[in-house]
Amino acid sequence: MSLALLFPGQGAQHPNMLRDLPDSPAVASTLHESGCRAEALDSDTALKDTSSVQLALLIAGVAGARALTEDQGLIPQFVAGHSVGAFAAAVTAGVLTLAEAVAAVGLRGRLMEQACAQGDWGMLALTGLPTRVAVELVSQIATEHVPLWVANVNSATETVLSGSASALQAATSAAQRAGALNSRRLDVAVASHCPVQEDTARHMAEQLASVPRRTLTARCLTNTTGRVATSADAVLDDLAQAVSRPVQWYDATRLMGELGVTCVVETEPGHVLTQLFSSAVPSVLAISLADAGLSATVDRAHRTLRSEQPR
Repeated sequence: MSLALLFPGQGAQHPNMLRDLPDSPAVASTLHESGCRAEALDSDTALKDTSSVQLALLIAGVAGARALTEDQGLIPQFVAGHSVGAFAAAVTAGVLTLAEAVAAVGLRGRLMEQACAQGDWGMLALTGLPTRVAVELVSQIATEHVPLWVANVNSATETVLSGSASALQAATSAAQRAGALNSRRLDVAVASHCPVQEDTARHMAEQLASVPRRTLTARCLTNTTGRVATSADAVLDDLAQAVSRPVQWYDATRLMGELGVTCVVETEPGHVLTQLFSSAVPSVLAISLADAGLSATVDRAHRTLRSEQPR
């Protein structure tokens, strides 16, 4: 029996997401500790800025996790964050302090924007195509002048692409012809998890190099490999490099099921990771804190974990 906490990435944000967090002592203390004003990060205007979005997601994820752990006594054995959500996972696992994560994520967002300042970039989610077909589609479209890459493998039939606007338009048409159920531009103003962000990854490695190496309090699933990292060095390397490499979320999801996870809780403000987990590992209870609310989430998680205890 074990609990995993999941932390959503960019695309899960919505206006007032920090001000809508549960009324909890841990949430209040996290917002204060972050040194950021909620209204400066989660207003309609602020959420058009990549740095503000990512900082808001970081703070929301840490606050939600602390409400579950510090206020409600739910102790995770595993943590996993999608893209920028990995920084909240790292804080929860004791690899980073919140202050270190705020500094790193603020830099990450600014560098990602700078990397995409020239040109029109974005990301596209394809649903209903096997990963192999999505990879073939990218190889058929991508050229030096029409850059396109696989950015996230979220499930057996959901793949996210990064590229130029013209490449994403071509991918949309090609995916429709290939039988995709849906193709959707994400609410992301940059191309992430692709070679466009290689300089960002290098600067992030420099930023994280001075972080003290601490003992993990939970096992972390990495973005770049979809495997378990058991050392701070491995987690920090993943945090730096993942921005320029594809996210192997489907592998991480399936591995958690194989490792005996019996309950997963996705922190505010997300529910997509919950849906992906339920689809990939239907035997595991997956709860969205944003959808269920704090009280119901805690009650369902405690009941599930207690029922798994040996008698």
